[in-house]
Amino acid sequence: MSTVAPASDVRRHELAEFLRSRRERITPEQVGLPPGRRRRTPGLRREEVAQLSAVGVTWYTWLEQARDIQVSPQVLDALARALLLDPSERSHLFALAGALDPTPNAPCPRLTPALRAMLDQLGPIPACVQNSRYDILAYNQTYGRLLCDLDAVPPEDRNCLWLAFTNAEWRASVVDLPDMNRVMAAKFRASMAEHLAEPAWKALLARLEGASAEFREVWARHEVVTQGGKTKYLRNAHVGLLSVEHTNLWLGPSAGPRLVMYVPCDDETRERLEQLQALVAPDRAQALASAGV
Repeated sequence: MSTVAPASDVRRHELAEFLRSRRERITPEQVGLPPGRRRRTPGLRREEVAQLSAVGVTWYTWLEQARDIQVSPQVLDALARALLLDPSERSHLFALAGALDPTPNAPCPRLTPALRAMLDQLGPIPACVQNSRYDILAYNQTYGRLLCDLDAVPPEDRNCLWLAFTNAEWRASVVDLPDMNRVMAAKFRASMAEHLAEPAWKALLARLEGASAEFREVWARHEVVTQGGKTKYLRNAHVGLLSVEHTNLWLGPSAGPRLVMYVPCDDETRERLEQLQALVAPDRAQALASAGV
């Protein structure tokens, strides 16, 4: 009778094999070490990786042997640097170790030119890419005029929570503003549980609490809600009332970056979104031309 290995065992062995494969592909010269005498195996030795990462040789050996030991994010960060991991490999390392990356503000590797092109081609459906902190990383023309003029908003303020609690144009576009803001704050609290010590999250929270009494009141409720879709009613300043289905397409872990789309619930809304796209296109072209793009 066969048995299935526990998931933790599988994860540790995958981590061990991944570390070994990355170690064996790096030459001493790549990391500033002398070539030394002829090596029996390619790449760095375990003691060299341990030296570069400032960890014990025995401890690192146990890690490559898939021993049941705990690895801190700080040590994983040191290993990623020592092994010259690219962003995708670094993300894979932390995923295998079941740890959170201590540098969450690194550029999102999934925001590719192809994804940006897809955003534009989704028109007239408003769409954007957000991270779990509600930062708006990219958006298409109709999303840029759906709730406010996003092109006129400074990049550091392009955050859905910040706009929902402080931007008059955004707030006027949401039909059921108190309920939507309460749910957004509850989702933010649920996501923040994994990022409590991270400066970017703490800075956004402090900024919101300092700017909005409404946010302080909602935040004090300690409500939590997981991410999910919902029908929303928006009152666009250009084309009127819209009924849309808020839909998330995850680009990574469920707490990570996502493609957000506002899909029309009826023909009237679709027609109005098409009108919005037609209105926005000349303005966007003129703005780009003025900027010399």
